[in-house]
Amino acid sequence: MNSASCAAKISTQPFSLNPTSPTSHDNPLVFPKPTSLFLGSTRKLRLSSSSKLNLHRRSGTVVAVSDVVKQKKSKSTPSLLITKEEGLELYEDVILGRAFEDMCAQMYYRGKMFGFVHLYNGQEAVSTGFIKLLKQQDSVVSTYRDHVHALSKGVPARAVMSELFGKTTGCCRGQGGSMHMFSREHNLLGGFAFIGEGIPVATGAAFTSKYKREILKEADCDHVTLAFFGDGTCNNGQFFECLNMAALWKLPIVFVVENNLWAIGMSHLRATSDPQIYKKGPAFGMPGIHVDGMDVLKVREVAKEAIGRARRGEGPTLVECETYRFRGHSLADPDELRDSAEKAYYAARDPITALKKYLIENSLASEADLKAIDKKIDEVVEDAVEFADESPVPSRSQLLENVFADPKGFGIGPDGRYRCEDPKFTEGTAHV
Repeated sequence: MNSASCAAKISTQPFSLNPTSPTSHDNPLVFPKPTSLFLGSTRKLRLSSSSKLNLHRRSGTVVAVSDVVKQKKSKSTPSLLITKEEGLELYEDVILGRAFEDMCAQMYYRGKMFGFVHLYNGQEAVSTGFIKLLKQQDSVVSTYRDHVHALSKGVPARAVMSELFGKTTGCCRGQGGSMHMFSREHNLLGGFAFIGEGIPVATGAAFTSKYKREILKEADCDHVTLAFFGDGTCNNGQFFECLNMAALWKLPIVFVVENNLWAIGMSHLRATSDPQIYKKGPAFGMPGIHVDGMDVLKVREVAKEAIGRARRGEGPTLVECETYRFRGHSLADPDELRDSAEKAYYAARDPITALKKYLIENSLASEADLKAIDKKIDEVVEDAVEFADESPVPSRSQLLENVFADPKGFGIGPDGRYRCEDPKFTEGTAHV
């Protein structure tokens, strides 16, 4: 399939979101009719045999790859989007994300966690759809809503829960907390509290991959980086700068916008002059695509192509996943600003319910199979809580570690003790 040779003509009609409209059930965000799936790109896309499709669009909507796959399926020999093994892996991952976050809410209100805790409920299809396609060497850069990204990347539930409890057994030894998950072993390059600050880090990681392959001649270095961020970040200068840099240097990165329609309490439609975030990709010379972020299979289809392009050296892709969080911005948010009808509309499109239905209807799993996974995950999460609760808190001497390149070059003496504990430490200085 060849993409359009120039940017598609976009109507200037007002953009609207009507969550209760029956005509927009599959694609609530209504767009002018595009001429290409990857809008405005001049590059050719290599699609797998299951995705070489003749696109037929409903007027006024952007259709995800798997929507078109479904249309083609109805006219030809049925073919499944996933195998049984893949389906069970996806189901286990989304269940782990949901159960873990539900437990975090309980532990937060019991006083086991401190500070701000931002939960991922409702957005699991995005994390699972993208991250479960990665290799261990591939990198993920997250936001303050990072627990589930860490779990999908393979960080053990014990290590994530312990970090939330502020214990030494956490993935950052208790010093990162909810918003700063990091694991060098799993190439999780961090959660970032300020919007946009993770995107340059992700761009740098992608540059590292390209440098190793092209300059250091490491032929097997085809590592890809995923940069996750929200709709509110897309009005931030670092977003635009890094899109430009990534396209200019054809970096192996996928920019994943988790558009949950709200930046804390600000509606996306009120904050952005053009709410169609995916269009900003072609403005920098890279493909941009909108996908239903409440459907893990649709996300997975798009992720396959975007990750594949990056791995083949064809450059970056901007993917806008329209999703929704089922809880407030954080556990300190009473969630009173969003309309109840809007929340009910998206709750009815729960990504876990949709995946479960697909697996059973296509005989990829039985109710017993899925219940066994549910039970397994409940045990994993309970074990993580027990482990975190019993783990030790960091010692005082850990405070100045990881602050300076040489942890003993400033506040800690050669003997490992604080310099300020030495009686001679303040000699020659004024005493207050």
